[in-house]
Amino acid sequence: MVGSSDARTGISNEEAQQSSQTSAATETLKPIDDPKELRPADREMARVLNTPPLQIAGGIDPSQALIAHWQHGALHDVVEPMSDHVVMTYIDTMQRLARRSGRSFASGTARPGAVTIIPAGSSARWDIDGKVDVLQLYLSQATIDRIAAEAGKTAANDLLERTGHPDPTISRLLTMATDALEGGAALDTLFRQQLTELIATRVLSSHTGTPTNYQPPLGGLSPSALRRAMERLRSENDTDVSLAALASDAGISRFHFCRAFKESTGLSPHTWLRQHRLEQAKAMLRDPSMPIVSIAAELGYGSQTAFAAAFRRLTGETPTDWRRRAR
Repeated sequence: MVGSSDARTGISNEEAQQSSQTSAATETLKPIDDPKELRPADREMARVLNTPPLQIAGGIDPSQALIAHWQHGALHDVVEPMSDHVVMTYIDTMQRLARRSGRSFASGTARPGAVTIIPAGSSARWDIDGKVDVLQLYLSQATIDRIAAEAGKTAANDLLERTGHPDPTISRLLTMATDALEGGAALDTLFRQQLTELIATRVLSSHTGTPTNYQPPLGGLSPSALRRAMERLRSENDTDVSLAALASDAGISRFHFCRAFKESTGLSPHTWLRQHRLEQAKAMLRDPSMPIVSIAAELGYGSQTAFAAAFRRLTGETPTDWRRRAR
């Protein structure tokens, strides 16, 4: 239902213009007071879309968020109140969206570059007449509150509901998930944490009733902090590579760490780790006695297929072809 960022922050300064047509002004939707009435977002989406997701990735840590990829047909149903905010964008889709809540009506177009946001606790009837290919991120209010606090801002409880609203920044970030979720536990986890930080910051700056500029201070990591970060990223212990642990070692917030690391290295933490794992893979492939399935397991991939797909995406070759050529 719901299809690269700036070299330093991953967040654009461009101002999105509202294309949705509404019979009333866009309104802030107040969450339901009783949390018992709120449904888990992934379960409510599965019910409403009446199909399993093509892919879903997440963890018990809310900082990782859940990312889900769905393809669904026509939809005419009420989305019940959910416990998380749902932020979504579209892939290869061009469909009219209609949302009704009480006397409020909004319409927009599901297309690449547009986003739809359903605030936690809100409920509306949705009408979509055809097929939609959509990526969704389920964002907790706790994450919103933490990022606002780390930036020294007042927590936002007034997310706006958007219906096919143009936001190329969020759309690009979410679309990256289709290629970046590679099946390697450490890579997937770090990517989701990093993506959650960027999208939550963008939501706070552009999709609340009181938008605020969330701009981290300039400057990279100190040499000692950068060394500790790289030591963690090189660690073979996947639990050691969380964004929270990296930021804690540096003595700064997660909100500031991603930008500072990129300022120092030219790469985001996720991209740096991906490049490091690629070099490890090449070194192992040079040993003809090491089976490719063992290399995949050693690097934390869930399967040899996932490792091969990730390796080919980065090199243009399968691990077998690369090994043959490297001899």
